[in-house]
Amino acid sequence: MAGIASQRPGCVVGVISDTHGLIRPQALQRLRGSDLIVHCGDVGAPEVLQALHAIAPVHAVRGNNDRGFWAKQLPRDAVIELGKHSLYVIHDLAELDLEPSAAGFAAVLSGHSHKPRIERRDRVLFLNPGSAGPRRFSLPIAIARLVVKDGECEASIIQLQPHPSSASG
Repeated sequence: MAGIASQRPGCVVGVISDTHGLIRPQALQRLRGSDLIVHCGDVGAPEVLQALHAIAPVHAVRGNNDRGFWAKQLPRDAVIELGKHSLYVIHDLAELDLEPSAAGFAAVLSGHSHKPRIERRDRVLFLNPGSAGPRRFSLPIAIARLVVKDGECEASIIQLQPHPSSASG
C-alpha cells in the first residue's frame, strides 16, 4: 500500500477512472479547482496522468488494463491521508481484501465497473466515479467530486456530455 499524507483539514478531490487512454476536455474542465485528483485505474496511457497533473497533484492506482513500464510504476492500491480522514483507493472493488470500517477508512474509491455509484456501508463511503473514457454500452460518461472536511466526506457524480467531435463518443 502506498501512503500519502496531507496536513490540510479539508479538500476537494476530483475522482476519475477508466479513461483507457482518453482524456476528455470536459473531464479536465470539471476537475479544475480540485485540490487533488485520484485516478482509480485503467488509466490507459501516461499522457492521461500528465494532463491531470497540469490541474492538481495526482494519485493513481493500476487497473487490470494498465500495462507497460509506466503502468508498473503505479501501485495496486493506495492510502491517502487527508486531515483526519483516510481514503483507500483500489481499481476493482472485488479485490478488496480488508474491512474498510475496521481499518478506519472514511471512504473507498474504486473503478472497474464503469458504473457511477455512491453508497454508504458501515459508516464508510464507497465511491465509483464511473468511466470517463470511451463509452461502454449505454453507461454514462462520468467523474466524481469528493469533498473531505472535518467530520464528513460527501460525494457527487458529475455526468459528462461526450464531445461532438469525439469518435469514441
